[in-house]
Amino acid sequence: MTVTDPLPPTTRPVVDAGAEELRLRRELAAVYRLVAHFRMTDLIFTHISLRLPGPEHHFLINPYGLLFEEITASNLVKIDLDGHPVEPTPYPVNPAGFVIHSAIHAARADAHCVLHTHTKAGCAVAAQEHGLLPLNQMSMEFHDRVGYHDYEGVALNLDEQRRIVADIGAHPALILRNHGLLTVGETAAQAFLRMYYLERACEIQVTAQAGGAPLVVPPAEVCEYTARQLAGEASASDFADDDAYDLAWAAMLRLLDRTCPEYKD
Repeated sequence: MTVTDPLPPTTRPVVDAGAEELRLRRELAAVYRLVAHFRMTDLIFTHISLRLPGPEHHFLINPYGLLFEEITASNLVKIDLDGHPVEPTPYPVNPAGFVIHSAIHAARADAHCVLHTHTKAGCAVAAQEHGLLPLNQMSMEFHDRVGYHDYEGVALNLDEQRRIVADIGAHPALILRNHGLLTVGETAAQAFLRMYYLERACEIQVTAQAGGAPLVVPPAEVCEYTARQLAGEASASDFADDDAYDLAWAAMLRLLDRTCPEYKD
């Protein structure tokens, strides 16, 4: 689906980015479009942020007010660690929306991308006392590898940042209780694929619970072994699938090239 840019050509931002920044802009724009495609958006709310290389601690984030299906490489906004634009832009930015993201970016050198959602299934699991259960292979990717952060209200207070950082620890994912889901990645692609499977794990859990039958939970050692397999850490396995995520990401880009190639603009 092609979406018309809400700004006329004369007021669109002019991006004079180097080759690496342009590559990152396109990757992040692709993730925004995929989150929209797989119906993980909350209107104009939630964010996906991506760190740019260099000592300036600059990041790319969505213009506040645009739907995720309207995001392109050029209309992403470059901001500092406080969420303020560092280049002229006709688009507003919501600094408060960067509170969670900036805390994790500042604390985790590996968290180049931070992706946060408010999906129905994610919020449902975030409201359950036991959190994410190892009910299926998708959820086992996160077995003992997801943190939990208790709800403190809308994330508008900087004091909450240190508790968010402590709760995510070194995990690739965080469940914000009564709020939603969050994943991090060394790339935007990795953060997206982690969120895709975390979201699917939540959907499967809610569906299984709705059936009313007793749930089968594999032994803890099986869950841990599966998590290590999915992370490429299980050396005892007879086979390896090291290219799986790269192949999946390439397939996602082909999907976007067919359906909304303007995301690269």
